[in-house]
Amino acid sequence: MGSRGPKPKGKVKIDWSANFAYAIGLLASDGCLSNDGRHIDLTSKDTEQLENFLLALNIGVKITTKRSGSGIEYQRVQFGDVLFCDFLLDIGFTPAKSKTIGSIKIPKQYFFDFLRGSFDGDGCFYSYWDPRWRSSHMFYVEFVSASKLHIDWLRKEIFERLAIKGHIGKDGKGSTYQLKYAKKEALEIIEKMYYNHQVVCLSRKRIKIEKALVIEKKQQKLYS
Repeated sequence: MGSRGPKPKGKVKIDWSANFAYAIGLLASDGCLSNDGRHIDLTSKDTEQLENFLLALNIGVKITTKRSGSGIEYQRVQFGDVLFCDFLLDIGFTPAKSKTIGSIKIPKQYFFDFLRGSFDGDGCFYSYWDPRWRSSHMFYVEFVSASKLHIDWLRKEIFERLAIKGHIGKDGKGSTYQLKYAKKEALEIIEKMYYNHQVVCLSRKRIKIEKALVIEKKQQKLYS
């Protein structure tokens, strides 16, 4: 009988934690699993996002650059790890996943860490003064995906935990689905995603949220 050889070793330690779930959220929203079943890619214009990804997975991989077909330069993290790829497939990822990803198997206690990763990867927060109402300050938390299956799953999981419904729409081009939560519902999600000041997150999005919440508190004091 011939030797089977040593078992392959992965770069990523597969062990659920708040940071690990955050990294999975980044990959689910903004990452790519190659068709060869070996490589993981996360591309971003934001260096901090890639640094957070490496921190959350506790791996030492270099951040490199690549250019799009139109000449725009992006930064990326790319590495090979067959065991991690197999794990991602087992929990619901698909190669070239953008339109096919559906539900992801996330331990219940880490769902909002995963959601924060999803938000940092391909979500947004915006606020504005609504001119129709006197001193009406509005804000929204939004999650985006090209997959209707994934957006429906996110909405269902959030509803099961917070009993809030949100609203699903499409972007102007009709290419992505947007799951939006306004004001009161948005606050509930924010409190769960940023449950302490030590969580790994994209600082520019957190700062934007914090500024809007300061305005909101001032408005509540003025009109309470």
